Amino acid sequence: MRLQNTLFAIITFSVLASIPLITSCLNASQKSQSGNFNEEIPIIPGAERTQDYFNQLKGRRVAVAGNHTSMIGKVHLVDSLLSAGVNVVKVFGPEHGFRGTAADGEHISNEKDPRTGLLLVSLYGANRKPTKEQLEDVDVIVFDMQDVGMRFYTYISTMTLIMQAAAEQGKEVMVLDRPNPHGHYVDGPILDLAYTSFVGMHPIPVVHGMTIGEYAQMVNGEGWLTGGRKCKLTVISMDNYTHNHLYQVPLAPSPNLPNMRAVYLYPSLCLFEGTALSIGRGTEMPFQVFGHPDLDAEKYPLRFTPLSVQASVNPPLLGKECRGRDLRGIPIETLQAERRMNLSYLLEAYRDFPAKEIFFITSSFDRLAGSNLLRSQIMAGLNEEQIRQSWQPGLEAFKKIRAKYLLYPDFE
Repeated sequence: MRLQNTLFAIITFSVLASIPLITSCLNASQKSQSGNFNEEIPIIPGAERTQDYFNQLKGRRVAVAGNHTSMIGKVHLVDSLLSAGVNVVKVFGPEHGFRGTAADGEHISNEKDPRTGLLLVSLYGANRKPTKEQLEDVDVIVFDMQDVGMRFYTYISTMTLIMQAAAEQGKEVMVLDRPNPHGHYVDGPILDLAYTSFVGMHPIPVVHGMTIGEYAQMVNGEGWLTGGRKCKLTVISMDNYTHNHLYQVPLAPSPNLPNMRAVYLYPSLCLFEGTALSIGRGTEMPFQVFGHPDLDAEKYPLRFTPLSVQASVNPPLLGKECRGRDLRGIPIETLQAERRMNLSYLLEAYRDFPAKEIFFITSSFDRLAGSNLLRSQIMAGLNEEQIRQSWQPGLEAFKKIRAKYLLYPDFE
């Protein structure tokens, strides 16, 4: 994953000789914190608890649903399974591909790995749900990806469709749980099911505050799979994790979330993807800025020009100089402490945008927001607190459902 110039520090990615190198988001000693950095009691992700699942996989035909974040220390999960004698028959890859390098929205084809001979099946190409034929030689799908805890981040949609296919074909899904960098709060509007899409499949808020294993249990337990089906589900939980941890991901989860500032700003800035503005795709600062050529130059002093790069081949406002706001100066500690989506950026941009009739890309914005209500509220001039107040009944109802599926102590 490379943007123009340098974005990433390099860490060896050992599975498959053809896989490129990947970035480290932060120093390894800063992976988790609860108030302060916690180095004495490290979080042990589900993937690293190999004693709890390797033996369960022996003698079975295993498919791995994973990507570049599916690591056990410095060794990829696929390599680890193969070395332990587990019969891995294929790999399913999500958006951005198994190697995590494909551009946003890029159609990804199936391919065979030249070293291992494993088939790499894309779930962001010809099909997003595994087909009956693709599961015929599979007994269990092991799902292991670093999620970021947003309704519109598509890894949970891929997991849901894998669970759906498994339920239909009588297969097991095993989720290796990982921390959620936004697991310390719940916020945002609840999805109206009339707006269901690949960036929002279930009636949850934008920030759901659950690990991917907890979320899988909710999908299964609430009967959210089509037809009310349930798949056979096993979650390999973590050690030493709580929802008070302020976890910092060790690898960039996708090409346009290159660092923790982008990860923390993601729930607040992703809604701009449904507007005429740029959030820095095609630059070295995706999800850390916003801007447009028509914003006032004095009020919006940042200048940036989106270019065609590996992470974003055709970004919004390609080749156009944008005037905008630079959010890179916000301290990480401030973003951690907010514990809420920040609507002020969106409200400010709408207020200052000269051609309000073209500000929203209606269908895209409503899918991301989960309904047409937020767009209507912004156009009607409601302030942030008025908008946030309208979310509260839905959030309180969701929290009661969420509580049934938590595997770890909740945030205070």
